[in-house]
Amino acid sequence: MENRSFSRMGRTVGVVGLGAWQLGADWGEVSEADAHATLQAAVDAGVTFIDTADVYGDGRSEQIVGSFVKDKPQLTVATKMGRRVEQLPENYTLDNFRRWNDRSRANLGVDTLDLVQLHCPPTPVYSTGAVYDALDTMVEEKRIKAYGVSVEKVDEALAAIARPGTASVQIILNAFRLKPLERVLPAAAEAGVGIIARVPLASGLLSGRYDEHTTFPANDHRNFNRHGESFDVGETFAGVDFETGLEAVRRLRPLVPPGATMAQFALRWIIDQPAVTVVIPGARNGEQARGNAAADDLAPLSAETHAEVQKVYDELIRPQVHDKW
Repeated sequence: MENRSFSRMGRTVGVVGLGAWQLGADWGEVSEADAHATLQAAVDAGVTFIDTADVYGDGRSEQIVGSFVKDKPQLTVATKMGRRVEQLPENYTLDNFRRWNDRSRANLGVDTLDLVQLHCPPTPVYSTGAVYDALDTMVEEKRIKAYGVSVEKVDEALAAIARPGTASVQIILNAFRLKPLERVLPAAAEAGVGIIARVPLASGLLSGRYDEHTTFPANDHRNFNRHGESFDVGETFAGVDFETGLEAVRRLRPLVPPGATMAQFALRWIIDQPAVTVVIPGARNGEQARGNAAADDLAPLSAETHAEVQKVYDELIRPQVHDKW
């Protein structure tokens, strides 16, 4: 697998990683055995970067990942913090960071975390100097090796990129969310900040496996957060109306290279963005993990294909999402 660099972390990772939200909660039930099998399949396929968070399954995802990565120093594990309290800027303090960090270190079974990201905090947090001072202190205390941010909005990403200690920005980027290409990716490349592309398949829409008759379990966010009832609606189907997304997929499907799946095509489109360090599709089983990793085997998409993706976005998706995030 191609490796790309987190310049400010001084390490490289495989360009296709694994998002471990599915292994914790909110995507239907996944057993611990299935979770371990998924992780093993991903690593066997070349994945070296795993992304989790302290709130995925109230720590379950971190615990599963921690038990798996023990004695696997070649893997980089990123987690996130901040969603365990009321979302007020004043809750983002060094004392709280230490408490959240203690819990994640225990869950993951390590003394020092590879990468800790603020988990989509209130917008003012990204521009608060004391927050970055606290994160720098965490590095000095050897609680964390590096820190980054996970964002909903382009302006939040740009504020974080401007800070000299920010190692990474995690942002929604897929064929339905093109706005980060305009300013965020160029700014990150210039600053040496890694880009972690999340929601790469638009919560499965870009896998091409769904239609108007698809239903989701009650404990799946694609059911209970369809309109942003529990968290930012952009995290579910990338904020795109389900029916509109299905129509866009139908228009994109003819672009899929022979022998590739729709999901692999969608991931290849992201890999083609040179400023992306790692894309983190989720997986619920080994087959999905292996299929995602194989997207790196596809040849880069043609300029004509990229232009067609842009056209579908402009005509169907842009009116719904471009100005929201």
